Amino acid sequence: MLILSLRSAHRRRLAVGGLILLAVILYRRFNWHDMEPGTLRSRMVGLQADSPEFQLGGEVFRILGGSIHYFRVPREYWRDRLLKMKACGLNTLTTYVPWNLHEPERGTFNFKGNLDLEAYIKLAGELGLWVILRPGPYICAEWDLGGLPSWLYRDPAMQLRSTYKGFTQAVDAFFSQLLPRVVPLQYKKGGPIIAVQVENEYGSFAVDTEYMPYMKEALLSRGIEELLMTSDNVDGLKKGNVEGALATINLQKLRDLHLSHLDSSQPQKPKMVMEFWSGWFDTWGDLHHVFTAEDMASVVMEILQKGLSINLYMFHGGTNFGFMNGALEMHSYKADVTSYDYDAPLSESGDYTAKYLLLREVFSKYHGESLPDVPALIPKMSYDASTVYQYMPLWEALQLAGEPFKSESPVNMENLPVNNGNGQSYGYTLYETTIPSGGTLHSNDKVRDRALVFVDSSFIGVLKYKHLELAVPEGKGNRKLSLLVENCGRVNYGKTLNNQRKGLVGDILLNGTPLKNFIIYSLDMKPRFMERLKYSRWKEVPDKPTVPGFFRGMLFVDGYPGDTFVKLPGWSKGVVFINGQNLGRYWSIGPQQTLYLPAPWLHTGINEVIVFEEQEAEKTIHFVNAPDLGMAVDVE
Repeated sequence: MLILSLRSAHRRRLAVGGLILLAVILYRRFNWHDMEPGTLRSRMVGLQADSPEFQLGGEVFRILGGSIHYFRVPREYWRDRLLKMKACGLNTLTTYVPWNLHEPERGTFNFKGNLDLEAYIKLAGELGLWVILRPGPYICAEWDLGGLPSWLYRDPAMQLRSTYKGFTQAVDAFFSQLLPRVVPLQYKKGGPIIAVQVENEYGSFAVDTEYMPYMKEALLSRGIEELLMTSDNVDGLKKGNVEGALATINLQKLRDLHLSHLDSSQPQKPKMVMEFWSGWFDTWGDLHHVFTAEDMASVVMEILQKGLSINLYMFHGGTNFGFMNGALEMHSYKADVTSYDYDAPLSESGDYTAKYLLLREVFSKYHGESLPDVPALIPKMSYDASTVYQYMPLWEALQLAGEPFKSESPVNMENLPVNNGNGQSYGYTLYETTIPSGGTLHSNDKVRDRALVFVDSSFIGVLKYKHLELAVPEGKGNRKLSLLVENCGRVNYGKTLNNQRKGLVGDILLNGTPLKNFIIYSLDMKPRFMERLKYSRWKEVPDKPTVPGFFRGMLFVDGYPGDTFVKLPGWSKGVVFINGQNLGRYWSIGPQQTLYLPAPWLHTGINEVIVFEEQEAEKTIHFVNAPDLGMAVDVE
């Protein structure tokens, strides 16, 4: 009896053990969305696309992704934004890599601070998110020149996004710095990177049939061994793919046409929407674009119900801090605004939206466990308005800009002999010459992008796209003609990428005769310039200050800083700096009426505020606790 009891107990233990093992197998088999970087031990087989469903580590897997760009979010907030992504039910982070930030001058690389890509990817893995890396070199992203560095234009024969030797040599040098940093973070090496994208939306450019194979080899030869993908809209699918990479599609509304294109080009492969556009971007002088939460959630559910993987572009948009916004040039030129809120599920300042709450409900159905609790919101603060108490006219600040350059004819920004031979990338350039008379000033369509025109420092008008002529008043003797030209943002998408040099890109005509003998000042407003400005002699602000000029105020923070938004009623157009940080451009034409100021860029006590205003200054700068992105219009 004892022996029988022992045998019965042993059988029961075996049966219970078998049931537990079966439960684990079933859980792993059917709960494929919950696989995380920390839960998988075997890394022999990465993300596979050899059947209608993705497989990761040998298990069926669906990508529930979202885009957050590390370079658009203060590093101090990376964890907050990724935790909010995780709590929404997403399992994969996607991010672009901006070449123009990582290599601002040829051969000078920056992967520190807010550009520490390795730290960002490791943090995603630590928080249980997989990563799809989109390293470019072209990224589009409504980012200046689609992430390509402007010093490439110093080669007059440059052909971007092609196998032109000058371009591929530059790409090779960049990738040889970038890829060794991310290769150890691939899935098969124990990291969170499960896929890497080859270039970006090349089907919409497609000028060189050898380019995509070159880009693929540039990745493989430097150690990339995870699944390769491409990304295009439906019109670009046929020309944007490369053998050995999985084609994915970009869209906002799902059509049968999209699925049939993917089926015909790569049958029996997983289908993925690499960019589901959760909202849209804005341009100056337009309205704020929104995509209603209900309509967005409906499309997401349709995509998931049809068995596709998805990446929300954007999950959290962030901000085009500094001068880094891109531009559109379809029928006319339009520069993108500073905010990249994108009407995304997580707002520019990291707040939850109606979209976030709906998506959390949708994605929760694709998990076997409850989603993590949503993190607390970061406080938003109003502060007392800052009264401008000092100013410096631009004409007096020129002495801080370094030695001017003399040239018989205008020289575009990128070819100026500044920044260690790399030219000027961003900001403003001042062109001055002498004129003997008044008459008709004609831009000859050579102003890129907008020029304020002055005679003896007195403003007479603006030259820009479609505004090519200006009357110059008559005067006595020789007078100084000044053109303050702003690079409002290089086009980031389309066929005109090779034509994005800025400043004066050719002759300016007075009464039909080209102007000559220019003195040129580079005003890129980099930190070194702003530091010199800070310690210069400022003036008290008169009732009618001279513009353009720099205006200084103070923001007092009592206690621990919170996020806030800068509002400039009565001001016209310019740039805001807080404690030396360039928040970006403002412009009264809207739609955007506030600039996001993250708390990590403030400190307790006195904070310095400097505003560069082009045309019309006020006496106060306001700090409010909510954004104003302008009058909204539905995305068409």
